[in-house]
Amino acid sequence: MSEVDDQLARVLALIARQPTDRDGEDGVAGFLRRLCTAAAATLAASGAGLSVMADNEVRGLTAASDPTAACIEELQFMLGEGPCIDAFATRRPVLVSDLADGAATRWPVYAPTACDAGVRAVFAFPLQVGAARLGALDVFRPQPGPLSGDELGLALTFAEVAVNTLLDRQADARPGAAADMLAEAMDSRAELFQAQGMVMVQLGVSISDALARLRAHAFAHNRPLAEVARDVVARRLHFDRDQL
Repeated sequence: MSEVDDQLARVLALIARQPTDRDGEDGVAGFLRRLCTAAAATLAASGAGLSVMADNEVRGLTAASDPTAACIEELQFMLGEGPCIDAFATRRPVLVSDLADGAATRWPVYAPTACDAGVRAVFAFPLQVGAARLGALDVFRPQPGPLSGDELGLALTFAEVAVNTLLDRQADARPGAAADMLAEAMDSRAELFQAQGMVMVQLGVSISDALARLRAHAFAHNRPLAEVARDVVARRLHFDRDQL
């Protein structure tokens, strides 16, 4: 067995050791949650999160090792900045060993907010194969410091397993259809664009300013951006000019 095969077998064994039944989770969502839990435990992390993305504005299925990691993962999409978004956009890992050392220049809102949540280092790995981009895997640490060579290799293997899992699910979808989590991401993208247009009309602002208002509302009320967009489209939420 090659070194690469050994690494893959090691990661699969680590995932297999995680509990398989929590809140009725099953299938790919449950597997990706266990993957995040295994990654956090193996990489001396406080948590890990994974997002399937249609583009750098929206996401579909999300998995996380725990509720706190899920909130930190969501924070990036509320703010429109962060390692997950950068890793997806650049197709390269984003390795920040100390969020308190210069990261605020790169992510002026995300970095201090994540630090306040107890995150001091973050490592993001794009989920991609060839030209296809599927999302990103994030690893959050409570103390500053880089990943060791072995930890970096393990993190990349966790990302590889996530990609293969998503591609296997895509292969099971009927011809011409996206798998559930990719379809969800595309639906979220369409819903977000529709919500932007509605807020643009309600406030008389530009489309980019409308997105900023949606994100600000999501952040202020600690709600997922996709959920806020859904409420706007369903007319359960209306933005008033008097609130500007």
